[in-house]
Amino acid sequence: MQCKATARNGEQCRRPSMKGGKVCASHGGKSPQAKAAAARRTAEVKAAQSMALFAEAVDIDPAQALLELVQWTAGEVRYWRAEVHRISEDSPDTLTWGRTQTVEGVGPQGPVDTETREAVAPVAYRMLTDAQDRLAKYAAAALKAGVQERQIKLAEDQGNLVAQVIRAILDQLDLTLEQQARVPEIVPTQLRLLTAA
Repeated sequence: MQCKATARNGEQCRRPSMKGGKVCASHGGKSPQAKAAAARRTAEVKAAQSMALFAEAVDIDPAQALLELVQWTAGEVRYWRAEVHRISEDSPDTLTWGRTQTVEGVGPQGPVDTETREAVAPVAYRMLTDAQDRLAKYAAAALKAGVQERQIKLAEDQGNLVAQVIRAILDQLDLTLEQQARVPEIVPTQLRLLTAA
């Protein structure tokens, strides 16, 4: 890929960009930021290629897809919440203070490592807040799409079907008129108890 920078003559640089980068070494391609961005882009490309090899089209209802995202992300939130809780019990100060840099050096007594510590949230806490944000977004999208109403409708339809089956069974049992009169009262009560369990 050709360097995206502009050369001194005002034209686009003709040198090749650094691997995964957008600019050549002369235009900053070897800077730590450019190297990090290039490594990230390269990893993303590899991940996309791997996914393309193994991914297959899945026929799924959009509402079901949203529900699966909500469920999966809720699991992530639960996991990271437990990790943050574990960290807070093991070493509470690490939730607010963390090592940001270690510099190796040589002192009068020999090798010395100097740590820089500052108010930085640990990775687990950042992952928790990210997962919580995504969960809120997916849950809001699911509610907006009417997933909850669809679930209620599905449950009602299933309940009606079960009631019809029970009614057909009861009709074949040759119940007395008094017993038949009690069916609409007893069956819904028992079904509610079943779903509450």
